[in-house]
Amino acid sequence: MLPIELRIDRAQRLLRMIEEDAPLLNARLAPLSREHQRAARLHAERLAQITREEIKRLLEEKDIVDALELSPQAAD
Repeated sequence: MLPIELRIDRAQRLLRMIEEDAPLLNARLAPLSREHQRAARLHAERLAQITREEIKRLLEEKDIVDALELSPQAAD
């Protein structure tokens, strides 16, 4: 399993790519029918939303792991 920091970084990069690609997506979709354009845009929006939720979940998981690592440990 990948370290959580790497998983967060990958998810953030994916979200950035999706958001930065929006103007280009519109240009690529122009030749398609309105129905196909709508379906592709909805798919891109849904993928972005899922990625945002994943980033939020990963950050919460990282906070929990960090808190457990910082909690005092009993001496042997």
